[in-house]
Amino acid sequence: MSSYAGDTIVTAQAIYEGLWMSCVMQSTGQMQCKSFDSLLVLGSTLQATRALMISGIIVGLIAIFVAAMGMKCLKAFEDDKEKKAKVAITGGALFLIAGLAVLIGTAWYGSLIAQEFYNVLTPTNSKFEFGYALFIGWASAVLALIGGGLLCCSCPRKETSYPPTRSFPNAPPSGGKDYV
Repeated sequence: MSSYAGDTIVTAQAIYEGLWMSCVMQSTGQMQCKSFDSLLVLGSTLQATRALMISGIIVGLIAIFVAAMGMKCLKAFEDDKEKKAKVAITGGALFLIAGLAVLIGTAWYGSLIAQEFYNVLTPTNSKFEFGYALFIGWASAVLALIGGGLLCCSCPRKETSYPPTRSFPNAPPSGGKDYV
């Protein structure tokens, strides 16, 4: 969203620019949006960020379905607990991949905004600050990473084989001292 970091503050309109469109909000509350006309006009950073966000969303949706199949409350794979755990771990790994894609995309776009903001050659009236969409993207990436990590750590422990216990003869318990 547009920044008001200069000496002259004009609050008649606010400009919002995102991955898909550019919007202008007037002081009267009216908002006009225009989607970007051509994919070829966009910079490579914006195209890569779009691709990362789309892939993060698609992988995240697949992760939801895969992780749901690995949940204990569903009947899928209920006869084989080891396979069910592997499906849950696969869903967790997909959540990690989706979270990383979204985190990289939002961090890259945020870095671009910060570089242009601190660039002395950028005019004051065309500087932008972080908008709500970036914060939502960062929060969703963190939640996807935490959820994926928890699913990956939910692997049940394999039963370890301990040496057999020794059997002791059945003797009556003594009171502490044995007298002969």
